[in-house]
Amino acid sequence: MSPYSACWIDAARALFSQALAGEPQLVESPAAALSGEVFGFIARFRGDASGDFTVVLDRTVLDSPLLGEGADQKLAWSDLLREVAEAAAGDALARSGLKVRMEAFEDTTALPAGGRTFLLQTPERAWTMRVHDGLETEKKAEETPAPASGLDLLLDIELEATLRFGCRELPLGDVLELGPGDVVQLDRTIHDPVDLVVGDKIVARGEVVLVNGSFGLRVTEVAAPRKRLESVRCLF
Repeated sequence: MSPYSACWIDAARALFSQALAGEPQLVESPAAALSGEVFGFIARFRGDASGDFTVVLDRTVLDSPLLGEGADQKLAWSDLLREVAEAAAGDALARSGLKVRMEAFEDTTALPAGGRTFLLQTPERAWTMRVHDGLETEKKAEETPAPASGLDLLLDIELEATLRFGCRELPLGDVLELGPGDVVQLDRTIHDPVDLVVGDKIVARGEVVLVNGSFGLRVTEVAAPRKRLESVRCLF
């Protein structure tokens, strides 16, 4: 049974209570049976689900002015059930994304096999209604996952990131003479941002902070994605 069926039942209960005199209740009753003359309608659908949705009622319901005194009861039932069918289509789209459109709405006196049986009950009496959902949901071909791109394959690779506070060029002799206590002055002041370096590329800049007793970086600038990607390429 398609998702449309549940939407039709909810729509029927809501609209019947508004349109029918005495506000009769629509109650499912598998034990009830249709006997004697019947009348009904077939709604033909196409879309994500295609097929016929059939509603057949005990013809004696036409003898009761449920849809107004002096009204053509069969025509009024046709209008009401068409409205229910269209409301259910809208509800099916909202609930489950099922897109169906009604292409035809026709009379029928054929009693559908199977389906669900309901009683339309008033305090005085009840009429039997049978609903048959012949809609079949279109089977969509399973989508084949797209092959991972080269970048996707690299996203889980761990890279070493370094904070660079500054730099200074020194002659080899000065480097060899360095000892404990010597101070090497860098090319930045204490207020300048520090670099986050991956490979040999700067990917971000920011401020040095302390996080649980360890140095950290509060990022204030980020390189463009292409520049960050170049830092990955330079490692291979």
